[in-house]
Amino acid sequence: MRIRELFPSETALVAQFYREAPDYWLLAEGRCDPASQAQDFFTDAPPNCDPAASDRLGLFLNQRLSGVAELSYGFPEPNDAYLGLILLGPWAQGAGHGRAFLAHVETLARKRHAARLYLAVLDVNPRGRAFWEREGFTATGLSRKDALTGHTTYRLGKTL
Repeated sequence: MRIRELFPSETALVAQFYREAPDYWLLAEGRCDPASQAQDFFTDAPPNCDPAASDRLGLFLNQRLSGVAELSYGFPEPNDAYLGLILLGPWAQGAGHGRAFLAHVETLARKRHAARLYLAVLDVNPRGRAFWEREGFTATGLSRKDALTGHTTYRLGKTL
């Protein structure tokens, strides 16, 4: 397993990963548009965060992109980090790679002096929520219902 930074010049690689692992997008949005979502991976960030200052990471297994993560800094508070996305392909799940990927993300957030790490989890993703809770994330009490999808997202947080 190797984790490294991903660059906008690798948008096609991220799009290929999304084509091979559409499950999250189908669950969250009811569709998967790999090209568009790969573009968004390199440009999206939470409010008041600089996308250029975010970490865009790839997890590789045997040279194959098998996971992606996006980590932003300064949301919801200036000294916080926000994990906007972390996905593993089905072939990479259940072998401890998610835990290792998260540990790497937490190390990066600590190096940037983040006090807490936040993320959002969908109501229709109980397996994902169980993973986050096993890793020490707790509910913040904040939630939001998406008018387009009807899904509710819950914000979870963890002290670093």
